[in-house]
Amino acid sequence: MKTGIIIPCYNEEKRLNVTAFTNFIQQENDFHLCFVNDGSKDNTIDVLLNIQSINTQKVSVIDIKKNSGKAAAVRAGARYLHSRSDIEFIGFIDADLSTDFEDFDGLLQTLKTNEKLSFVFGSRAKNASDTIKKNGLRAMISKLINILIVFILGLSIKDTQCGAKVFKADLVPVIFNKNFFSRWLFDVEMFIKMKRHFGKAEIMNKIYEQPLQRWVHMDDSKLGIKDSLEIPYRLLSIWFNYNILQNINYASKSIVQEPIVEIFGLPTPSFAA
Repeated sequence: MKTGIIIPCYNEEKRLNVTAFTNFIQQENDFHLCFVNDGSKDNTIDVLLNIQSINTQKVSVIDIKKNSGKAAAVRAGARYLHSRSDIEFIGFIDADLSTDFEDFDGLLQTLKTNEKLSFVFGSRAKNASDTIKKNGLRAMISKLINILIVFILGLSIKDTQCGAKVFKADLVPVIFNKNFFSRWLFDVEMFIKMKRHFGKAEIMNKIYEQPLQRWVHMDDSKLGIKDSLEIPYRLLSIWFNYNILQNINYASKSIVQEPIVEIFGLPTPSFAA
């Protein structure tokens, strides 16, 4: 049984560290990489297919034809990996490797060695080491955002938005059964769904926030300062959807359009993204 790692990609042609991914594929046998191309406008898909050609047994590529956001990309990857019979754990990391494979493996080992846990996620804030680097403005914005997130979740979590997370594959139907409301803040929704599934009294026994040893913000991140300033509004929208609309059994009349995807990998049962 393997661990599937989802790597969502959008316009990563020039940023992707092909050497790092190639070395990982050649050295590790207990992992399966699942790259998800989220409607990139550059030649990202070609770069991903070249990486896959190194070892098609260890790499899958999902091509979402129209840009749909990180939430849809991670969801497509999770549902695909869950459909495979050889995957026991599933996680995701950022394509720029701001969290490296060593730290990801640390999260995985924590999950494997504690049977009570179902979900382990990296934290850039909990007992942060000197190797965790953020610029000053982003650090201040992150603190303000986290205060609002803690209020919405009602859980003592210091960093919901770290791009490194791993969980048991059987959580996929709980977390990814429906589309997320947000394209980028879906991490908050993941915790909301788990809290509802496990219950407020049990949720903190099922999840664990693990300090990262290394995390470096990349200057050409897809989310800019303007996007960060819009986050409070988007978080309140998430709170409204889960706590008001769903509690009054609101049913949207609009049909949610699933993204069109093409999967390059081993034959597997078909599924909707």
